[in-house]
Amino acid sequence: MQKHFLIPSGYIILKDGNKILLSRRFQTGYMDGFYSFPAGHVEKGERFLDCGIRELKEEIGVEVKEEDLKLVQIMHRYNGKEMIDFRIDVFYTCSKWNGDIQNMEPNKCDDLQWFEIDNLPINIVPYIKKAIENIQNGIFFSEI
Repeated sequence: MQKHFLIPSGYIILKDGNKILLSRRFQTGYMDGFYSFPAGHVEKGERFLDCGIRELKEEIGVEVKEEDLKLVQIMHRYNGKEMIDFRIDVFYTCSKWNGDIQNMEPNKCDDLQWFEIDNLPINIVPYIKKAIENIQNGIFFSEI
């Protein structure tokens, strides 16, 4: 029997009224030119929450407090027919942050932009679009 590999990632969705902040991937080797959220892989010893907080600071230069985050979606994804590469994505929303939003990683992101939740760009990472739809529909857990 073949072993499975689990890749955990944490996402924080910054909200401002009916708008969400998206970043366009650039020179990453995965879905370049498509919008996603600031996010990253959970590092050893980190919780999903810690990962999201760290990634916001690294990617867009803002700080958030744990108590201002709301868990809104857990997504279980797998890659390919053999289902060897499993991913667990945990999404939080946040409407309060400290600092000015700026692109801290221009080598990986070529645009940061606010979008109306009902008017998302066409070039959005498909599972990110699904997560947004799930959140809007009150679906807390999904498998894709």
